[in-house]
Amino acid sequence: MEREYMEFDVVIVGAGPAGLSAACRLKQKAAEAGQEISVCVVEKGSEVGAHILSGAVFEPRALNELFPDWKALGAPLNTPVTGDDIYVLRSADSATKVPDLFVPKTMHNEGNYIISLGNLCRWLAQQAESLGVEIYPGFAAQEALIDEEGAVRGIVTGDMGVDREGHPKDGMYTPGMELRAKYTLFAEGCRGHIGKQLIKRFNLDSDADVQHYGIGLKEIWEIDPAKHKPGLVVHTAGWPLDIMSTENTGGSFLYHLENNQVVVGLIVDLSYSNTYLSPFDEFQRLKHHPVLKQYLEGGKRISYGARALAKGGLNSLPKMVFNGGALIGCDLGTMNVAKIKGSHTAMKSGMLAAEAVADKLFAGAQGGDLVTGYVDAFKASWLHEELFASRNFGPAMHKFGPILGAGFNWLDQNLFGGKLPFTLHDTKPDYACLKLAKDSKKIDYPKPDGKLSFDKLSSVFLSSTNHEEEQPCHLKLTDPSIPIGTNLPLYDEPAQRYCPAGVYEVITKEDGEKRFQINAQNCVHCKTCDIKDPSQNITWVAPEGSGGPTYPNM
Repeated sequence: MEREYMEFDVVIVGAGPAGLSAACRLKQKAAEAGQEISVCVVEKGSEVGAHILSGAVFEPRALNELFPDWKALGAPLNTPVTGDDIYVLRSADSATKVPDLFVPKTMHNEGNYIISLGNLCRWLAQQAESLGVEIYPGFAAQEALIDEEGAVRGIVTGDMGVDREGHPKDGMYTPGMELRAKYTLFAEGCRGHIGKQLIKRFNLDSDADVQHYGIGLKEIWEIDPAKHKPGLVVHTAGWPLDIMSTENTGGSFLYHLENNQVVVGLIVDLSYSNTYLSPFDEFQRLKHHPVLKQYLEGGKRISYGARALAKGGLNSLPKMVFNGGALIGCDLGTMNVAKIKGSHTAMKSGMLAAEAVADKLFAGAQGGDLVTGYVDAFKASWLHEELFASRNFGPAMHKFGPILGAGFNWLDQNLFGGKLPFTLHDTKPDYACLKLAKDSKKIDYPKPDGKLSFDKLSSVFLSSTNHEEEQPCHLKLTDPSIPIGTNLPLYDEPAQRYCPAGVYEVITKEDGEKRFQINAQNCVHCKTCDIKDPSQNITWVAPEGSGGPTYPNM
């Protein structure tokens, strides 16, 4: 089928911090050189920021470089960090506050801000458009355009108006468009579905450790003004997850924003082993702990969402470039897990890629080749220096657990500055860590009380998630028999627990037969199923553009 097409110098997939920073830097470089670079950004969310979810304590280092006058330009950094509280939760009602002396340097937040990353991306989009970038929200990049020589030459957006069987709907069908480019930057976020395909096609991860992930669940609350402490950052480790064991680990956060709001969340490492563990339910019972309850009690929950995050760091970075394009941000995996921050690193990776691509274009390149300047610039940057210094953090936590791992990282960061003469590695994929049901302990989660804890469906409602129902399911099963035939008897089908949105259910028919049901309408695009399924049978692909959550300020 002949598709309509548009041509650009650079196409960027994803309007997150990496993609928008790349777009802005491309236009800045062009203006500095007195030249033109045409730049297009496609975003699958209904608007810029609709699919953005992060803690977020934000380090402004990259923003300072991109827009030194960001304060005058009105960037939404309104709440400077005023204090850090770190607790080890020993049980459901006890905790120990960690003295500052024993906190790794990377966990201190002087000079940082508590922000809505979604709102920062909306602001970055305004700056990009004022520089001449074309941004198209509501258009999902479905696949990469590959030429006869194996080079990426842009992307194809998804078809619109297709029924469940993939047939065009009368009067509603609109074929996807080709967005052709000399260079294409992929900034889809963690576990981007095209990025995943490109990593496999070009064997980009051949020299890297396997990527590791966590699932982050987050809520926004309006709380009693008397309990509100603008700028306070609270982190916890331990209960309700493991404190000494390495099997079921993670940590929580509670940040005091402006306007009597706090954000509260839990990150569960997707290397967890107990197949009966439910990250969503762990998060709900966490909020009853006195350390968090003291702020939330009497408040009102106003938003909910969830998102996977790539936490393998430097050891897990795939090759960054391929003929005709590059991976940036969380599509590459630039989060600094030792800081629990990925926004400034994503921005810097996008800026470095943009500068290298601009240099190529200024030299008359027509695309399809390797942007090796991006790789060289990355190795010479503070981004590489920062990720190198934190390279042992994740493996240490996985190998030694939250307490001993934290002790190792305190020595590594505070005494050696991240320059220990060896590198720890963790090469076991997260999905392979799951134990069989017969070897796992069942967990009896308390029922939600509707005050501090809630059920999945009411939570998904707060995420404003919606998909056009009459479209092909975007959660693809390689073998439809595996959920009931393999995963159910071996693992009690963990998809019904690891999904934070109630997408997957095991239904018992009247005759006792089991059926696997996919409620794709509920999907918040967290990608956990694509990562954690023990049979690696689920592939997440982009649904029709504008589908998914619509986060107002996550």
